Amino acid sequence: MTAEQQEIGLSDKIAATVQAYIDGLNNGTADDLADLFADGATVEDPIGAPIRGTRAELVEFYGIITSLDSRDATLKWTKIAGDTAVFEFTLVTGTGGMSFEITPVDIMVFNDEGKIVSMRAVWDQSDLKQV
Repeated sequence: MTAEQQEIGLSDKIAATVQAYIDGLNNGTADDLADLFADGATVEDPIGAPIRGTRAELVEFYGIITSLDSRDATLKWTKIAGDTAVFEFTLVTGTGGMSFEITPVDIMVFNDEGKIVSMRAVWDQSDLKQV
């Protein structure tokens, strides 16, 4: 297999994982989302927050989102180069009769199997809006 063929294969795996991530935000469990990450992966969400680096920390983090009354994630765009994807999505969540919207940009690095090895989310508290 040529380097170009390997690159195409990884790009397809990355695109599928990004879509699975969005799908998981919509209707998956915290475990489903954690399954997209490689062992030892890190999550920094948002950038500057404490880094989560264990599966238990990922399940706890994503459990906050998956336990909400409603959630709707929409992928806006994705750029993939090498082992890295950058994408923007909108997430609207609801709980207790209130809804919130945020549009982060995530930067993810992947291993050869298409598992996430690091995720950094670019957003600021001022980006979270009540809708």
